[in-house]
Amino acid sequence: MITRSWVFLALCLCACGKQPDAAPSTAFKVALITPGSVTDAAWNAGAYQGLQQVKDSLGAAVSHIEAHTPAEQEEALRSYARQGYTVVFGHGYEFQQPAERVSQDYPKTIFVITSGKRVSGNVVPLVFRIHEATYLAGMLAGALTHSGKIGFVGGMELPPIKLGYDGWVRGARAVRPDVETRITYLNTFDDAAAGKEAALAMIRLGVDQLHHNADAAALGVFSAAKESANVLVYGANGDQSALAPDRVVASAVVDLPRAFLLVTRDVKHGTFTPHTESFGLQSGVIRLAVNPALQARWPAGLKERVQAASDSIAAGTLKVAAQAVP
Repeated sequence: MITRSWVFLALCLCACGKQPDAAPSTAFKVALITPGSVTDAAWNAGAYQGLQQVKDSLGAAVSHIEAHTPAEQEEALRSYARQGYTVVFGHGYEFQQPAERVSQDYPKTIFVITSGKRVSGNVVPLVFRIHEATYLAGMLAGALTHSGKIGFVGGMELPPIKLGYDGWVRGARAVRPDVETRITYLNTFDDAAAGKEAALAMIRLGVDQLHHNADAAALGVFSAAKESANVLVYGANGDQSALAPDRVVASAVVDLPRAFLLVTRDVKHGTFTPHTESFGLQSGVIRLAVNPALQARWPAGLKERVQAASDSIAAGTLKVAAQAVP
């Protein structure tokens, strides 16, 4: 398994055209490891855009690799640290424990875990309170559903995804208390066919509002919505209205480039100290991106009601999570 993983790592580095060890040892070097393709138009694509912004804005030498399995992810973290990278982004909750193991051997590298759960030495989390935006999306779904049934497709049952689903349901029930909800976890972030089948199964049961957090697998969710009459869909992690312009009501957006730049700028300037960086609606990193092409469908007063909820969440007077979030 070790031999196979190292072959995988070498091939991916070559395929990406990146040779991190060729950069001067004194360079400010930043790496990104994603669990899936950066062509997913969502979570991984946003991270890659963030890496490019770090390169352009801070003059960093950058490298990226995909690592799908836990073994590959840990090896990628270790490889970048061994090559002297200053900051290594592990893009997802699943990188927390591998980074903690690797960091014990490489105290000079800062490991940033997106959607991480705790500070551990030089391992630091970026917490995205996406449930604040999915709550608003849920409000729209609760107001726009005709069947009274909404659905959610998740890639894997991870805490950040569960939190987003919880916000979606709470928002819908704030507008329509009797709404019925369904959720499916695919156990993959890559299989668009599985995402489409899960969405179609919900649609057959009467669901007419679909949300997701499933990366590339969610491309199947959009496909299912486009093929089904009277079904609306909500994007995640990026503004996904372009994937189905006449079906996407809004998207719960995480502005990953902005978040990446904030943390790496502090590192480069020597002002960074290990801490949990948490982003919600107030920060601007989390937001609801509305598709203006579909706003004519909104019932009277809905726009004002959603805006009022957004203002209250940002001000901290409206709590939309079942438990405290950093």
